[in-house]
Amino acid sequence: MIVISIIIILIGMAAGLYGRSIQHAREAVLKKDLMTMREAIDSYTLDKQQAPQTLDDLVQGGYLRQVPVDPITQQNDWVLHTSDTVLTPEQSGTGIDDVHAGADAISSDGTPYNSW
Repeated sequence: MIVISIIIILIGMAAGLYGRSIQHAREAVLKKDLMTMREAIDSYTLDKQQAPQTLDDLVQGGYLRQVPVDPITQQNDWVLHTSDTVLTPEQSGTGIDDVHAGADAISSDGTPYNSW
């Protein structure tokens, strides 16, 4: 009976650690995806002298293979930020200049995902 109780306690602790490690892995993927998309937006804007209007423009231009899925929501629900500012004087048009996660949840460090 004591051995079974100890095993159940250890399984419970392992399940909690597993859940946290999954959350940290998803957060790491989210940070990497956001960084990659932001770099692609900047590269597209500097190369084409016009900001992309959608994330699909980045795929069609060869800057991304595909639009990644948000690892937190498991959906393609990115929040796009458009701006009237330009990166260079030669830039002819405005469009997307940043991208954020669509999840309203709070991350493990206490900040909302959609503020990343």
